Amino acid sequence: MNSQNFAGKTALVTGSSIGIGRAAAISLAKRGASVVVNYRSQPEKAAEVVETIEKSGGKAIAVQGDVSDLAAVQNLVEQAVAKFGSLDVAVSNAAYSDRQRYFEADLEGFRRTIDVTMWGAFHLLHAATQQMLEQGNGGAITLVSSPHAFIPAPKAMAYNMSKAAIDHMAKTAAIEVAEFGIRVNICQPGWTDTPGERKFASEETLQSSGAKIPLGRLGTPEEMGEAIAYLCDPENSYMTGATLLVDGGISLPWWGNRGSAAPG
Repeated sequence: MNSQNFAGKTALVTGSSIGIGRAAAISLAKRGASVVVNYRSQPEKAAEVVETIEKSGGKAIAVQGDVSDLAAVQNLVEQAVAKFGSLDVAVSNAAYSDRQRYFEADLEGFRRTIDVTMWGAFHLLHAATQQMLEQGNGGAITLVSSPHAFIPAPKAMAYNMSKAAIDHMAKTAAIEVAEFGIRVNICQPGWTDTPGERKFASEETLQSSGAKIPLGRLGTPEEMGEAIAYLCDPENSYMTGATLLVDGGISLPWWGNRGSAAPG
């Protein structure tokens, strides 16, 4: 990938103070994009991402905003344009998840998962598209989904529902805005070694479970950031409505896992 393919372009990445969003913001900045680093509740982490980008010669600002609020997302877009002059790339990465069986779930957490993960993606898609249409130069939007979109992982119904909705959302949007030169694609990261995973599992569990994935480990945020940048890259201008699965083989049939025999 050309290191300056995003020169002169502005990218907005939601939920980019940590994890996959952080890696995506840095990957885009390394390729020349000016980046809006969005965070909800960790300003110090967002400031660290901005500092990392600036130390590498890039440009970035941090902007607070809860993506479940459409007005807050519209403000993110406005801040991007006010600071850097345009919005050319948008990455919906922010997500939330509680893990409980649906019939025992705290419905406040259940709704919060959908509000952030599904509606947050729609809010960015909506606001970014409107700005790109106004500019008239096309653009690239990537929605970060998950194998949860098609694997019914237990204790994650709200998250599963949200990611499945994101996939249809992106594909429908891709059809509706193709004539305007706006590309909408999907990235499906598999099990990735991020701070958020510590909410559900210990380090020991993550390592032992990662060893059972066909490729023998969890993915890294940097690998997912590279995949997101790939989908947004102008060189890949014939890709829209596409799904890029980056999961180390975790979604392969169970007999594909290490140590398992094929049936039959």
